[in-house]
Amino acid sequence: MEAVAGAITSASNASPTFKKILHQLSRRNLSRILVVYILAVIFKYRNTAYGVKPRPDLKGPRGHPLIGNMLLMALSPRDQVSQQSERMHEEYGSTWSFSVPKLGRIIQFKDPAVLEHVLKTNFWAYEKGPLLQETLNDLLGLGIFGADGHLWHWQRKMASHIFNVKAFRNYTSAVFVKESNIATEYLGQMSDDGKIVDIHNLFYLYTLDSFGEISFGQTFGCLKTPDEEVEFAAAFDRLNTVVFNRLFAGSYKFREWVTGISKEVARDKKIITDFALNVIRHRRVHGYNKPQKDLLQLCMDIDGDDGKPLSDEMLKDLILNFIIAGRDTTAQALSWMFYLLHRSQTDPSVVKKLVREVDEVLRGEEPTYDTCKTMKYAEACLYEALRLYPSVPRNIKVAVQDDVWPDGTKVYKGEFVSWSSWSMGRATEVWGADAKEYNPDRWMQGEKFSAHKFPAFHAGPRTCLGQQFATVEGITLMSMLFQKFSFELIDPDTEPGYVPGLTLPMADGLKLRVKRRVF
Repeated sequence: MEAVAGAITSASNASPTFKKILHQLSRRNLSRILVVYILAVIFKYRNTAYGVKPRPDLKGPRGHPLIGNMLLMALSPRDQVSQQSERMHEEYGSTWSFSVPKLGRIIQFKDPAVLEHVLKTNFWAYEKGPLLQETLNDLLGLGIFGADGHLWHWQRKMASHIFNVKAFRNYTSAVFVKESNIATEYLGQMSDDGKIVDIHNLFYLYTLDSFGEISFGQTFGCLKTPDEEVEFAAAFDRLNTVVFNRLFAGSYKFREWVTGISKEVARDKKIITDFALNVIRHRRVHGYNKPQKDLLQLCMDIDGDDGKPLSDEMLKDLILNFIIAGRDTTAQALSWMFYLLHRSQTDPSVVKKLVREVDEVLRGEEPTYDTCKTMKYAEACLYEALRLYPSVPRNIKVAVQDDVWPDGTKVYKGEFVSWSSWSMGRATEVWGADAKEYNPDRWMQGEKFSAHKFPAFHAGPRTCLGQQFATVEGITLMSMLFQKFSFELIDPDTEPGYVPGLTLPMADGLKLRVKRRVF
């Protein structure tokens, strides 16, 4: 062998032609090896995104080699995301999956038993994860909705103390009545003038003004000038849409840079950040001397997990996270409820029952925290709207360890799991044959639906602490409106579209006519 090697070496040294032949053979072999390697990779990832473990045990739409279902995600209309999820469940069953570059595999489910497992039983096996936190950072920062582990735990503990403060509960109820009175004055004027009202916009102004007073001790004044755009709110809404679209864009940074969206993000982020920081810094300088503490003061009075007062940056993130919970979700729930109550497909007796309850409970007086808690049919109308049009229509987490679900589905570390509250609310196997019908009476049968069947307020350790807060806020306004007015949709036959986002705002508002009730 050594002799052969020596002969080849001698020949190569002596003959340039031989060296050339060896070089060509090496290049040809390398090319063949490379082609074989590429073909092997394409074959392995023939239905999934590159690097994503094939899962023939899971149903789902067939993907393309190396890019998985990227085209499906990229070409799907953003304003049909929830409907598409519903159609996919109808085609592939309760559990199905797809894959996209960067994000990897996403396993979609709608079984309440699986949701209980993910959000409660095996809670610590699933997190928001760094990829999702990076995607949402421009809007949520290090706030509670994007946080995991210890950072989430202490924020949750702090928030639970705040929302359990009795004085704060009574304070918020008074704020809701005050802002509702301003809203009824506006609607009264619009009724007298015979003008059409965008009730969706009005609800946003109501919840933003209420949030401003509850959070900062000062109203935005939106309801007094309802036709003027609130710069802070507009910037917040634009950011909401951008970060949601990132979930479908894979490597979004280059795309946003090329399209100029990154400049818009920077501008809108500065608007909302500057607003929050200015309020915080003003409070540090001038203090707070009102008898009842607002949300900001309660946060400033609580130390962080290091035993020190919270920084301005942390306070800012907390406030911005509370906005998406305290403004968007309630306004949207009220909007979809008003649509459902007054659309042509809904039995008119539903509104009659609601008005009768309002009149019998309030007897012409303003609502209080206690009277709001007794208006069960009003609550049923609101919750039934949230069942069909959940303010947070979809959610996603990443597995931080291998797991097996109650339905036998295996989940591997690094895979994402997702559920659509929209799809769950319309599932006949969950809600019965009338799942897609608006029927508040289903809440009046004495059965208390579990959070895993009705996840509009999430479930498990992350259950929304503001559920009662939002319920009282919504019932306060709706009861005061139905005390004085009746409503008629401009287009009662058409379902409103929605704007793609982390929440479910209506795309073009909700136009209606307002008439004063005749007693």
